[in-house]
Formats: sequence, structure tokens, C-alpha cells
Amino acid sequence: MKIQPQDATATPRLLEVADLTVKFALRKGTLPAVSGVSFNLGPGERLGLVGESGAGKSVTGFAILNLIAKPGFIESGQVLFEGRNLTALPEDKLREVRGDRISMIFQDPMMTLNPVLTVGTQMIETLKAHRDISDKQAEAIALEKLRKVYIPSPEKRLAQYPHEFSGGMRQRIVIAIALLTNPALIIADEPTTALDVTIQAEIMDLLLELCRTENMGLILITHDLAVVSQVTQKIAVMYAGRIIEMGLTQEIISNPLHPYTQGLIRALPQSGSGRGARLEQIPGIMPSLYNIPKGCAFNPRCPKKCAICSDETPALLSRGSGSLVACHCV
Repeated sequence: MKIQPQDATATPRLLEVADLTVKFALRKGTLPAVSGVSFNLGPGERLGLVGESGAGKSVTGFAILNLIAKPGFIESGQVLFEGRNLTALPEDKLREVRGDRISMIFQDPMMTLNPVLTVGTQMIETLKAHRDISDKQAEAIALEKLRKVYIPSPEKRLAQYPHEFSGGMRQRIVIAIALLTNPALIIADEPTTALDVTIQAEIMDLLLELCRTENMGLILITHDLAVVSQVTQKIAVMYAGRIIEMGLTQEIISNPLHPYTQGLIRALPQSGSGRGARLEQIPGIMPSLYNIPKGCAFNPRCPKKCAICSDETPALLSRGSGSLVACHCV
């Protein structure tokens, strides 16, 4: 599907993803990891990509930046960012976007930060890769970004190595690096997974504050609906490589329509019937890429399964609530 020209009177779009399909060419055949994913994001908007492990969330995030490594490849679709189709750009032009106009925050800051370089060296090198500036100018920007993410004594911290920071502080450093070039969009892939609950809340509050003050778009990739409900404006719930429900965050949290989304919400601790009550869980597991069920991929686990569910893949359609849902039985 081609992205249609936008009405000049409509709200400007920062990012438009249309019919994105990513596959992996393996010995057993070509397997779909993401199938027909479409969504858009305006300047300053915050979108949550939600689902269990294996749903295709991270692959979607990497595909936006055209960072799918072999044997994976983008088979079809478009990723239109600030008017440029990133799936068609040559590598040298993509480098002008990655780490500059779009930054990515990963799960484990120790995998992002170089352990043998000081924080200052890494920040200055990142800036000079994208800007024609002196070391002194780069250091001044680095200090500004460290202050913005509430790193105490930033002058001292520039000379320290990643192992000298706590987990929460390292993630703040990673966020500061992501902010160095004043990106228009940040993709955060499970940015608080390795942190305790208190630090998680601090990092999420920081991201929310930065989006509001810097007018940055945010794609938050997570399995945690509770986190998404506090940070994002829109949610796209993914299952087996497809978006199966999408809409405004509060609408989906208060009135989920897809049985899978309903199961995710019932599995939240705050949804239990009381202290000591057993948490509900969705029976079964996410299907592997080798064995995605025919029809609706969720049908083997679905309590509302209809006869058509085993034969026909449901389309993502409006159900009158403002949300889009891919389900035959809603």
C-alpha cells in the first residue's frame, strides 16, 4: 500500500508506516516476523507497541530504522519519516537519520555503552559523527543533556566509565546520548526491563517530561500495559507479527475489544480480585514463526473463537468505539 498524500489542513505527521512486512530467509523457508503493520505518529505524539515476546514489536522498531540484519529483510511496505521513505534510502542517507533525527534506546545500557571509553568520550564522538563542531562545543552540549536527564555533577560524570554508574544512572546516560542531536523521534525498546520498579517509574517520568518539553515523538516498545497506560497517548497491540488492536490508550485500557488485549489487562496485578488472589493468565504461548496458525493467529488460545477464526485472517477494522480491531467475533 502506498502512503497517500496528506491533506494540507490535516495534523502534520512525523512518521507513517504503511503495510510494513518483514521476513527472515531461513533454511526451513521464508518466515514472516511482521505482516502488514501500519500506523502513524505526529510530532510530540507517544505510541506504545505492546505484546508478549515474539509478537514482532522490536522487529518493527528496527525496521523503522531499516536496521534489519540478514537473514531478515523488509519485503514490502513504506516507512515515511519527515517526507522521506526510509526503506528506499541508500545507506549513507540513512546514517543522516539514524542517531540524528531518530534515536533508539535499548533494553540494556551496558550493551549500548562502550565499557572502555568514558561517558564524555562517547558523547563527544556521537555528536561529532553528526555535527561539524569542536570538542569544546560538543562537551558543552553533552553537559547540557546530562543536566536535562538530572545527572548530578555532570562535569565529573563525563570523565567516568559506564561501570561507575548504577543501572538507573546508566539508562539516564543512554537517554542523554539519544538526546544529543535533538531528535524528532525516539524509539525506546523495553528501556526499563533491567531496572527495579522505583527506577522504572523515574525513567518513564523522564521520557514523558522530555517528550512534552522537546516535542519529541516516542515509540515505546514494551510488554507492560501498565507502563504504557501512564506514558503513551496511543496503543498498538501486536500478536504474531500483526497489529490486532489500535486506538487511544485510555479507550483501550478501559474498554479493550480484542480477546488478547482483554487477557493482557486481566493479567495485570492491579486487575486481581484482591491481595493473595491468583493472577489470571492467557492459556498457551505465542506461536513461533515456524508455526503461525492459519486464520487468526490467536485462535488456539482464544476463549471467544468462532468457526471462521481457523480459516480467515481478520482485517484491522473500526468497531465504532474509535479503536481498530482485528477480530471476527467482536
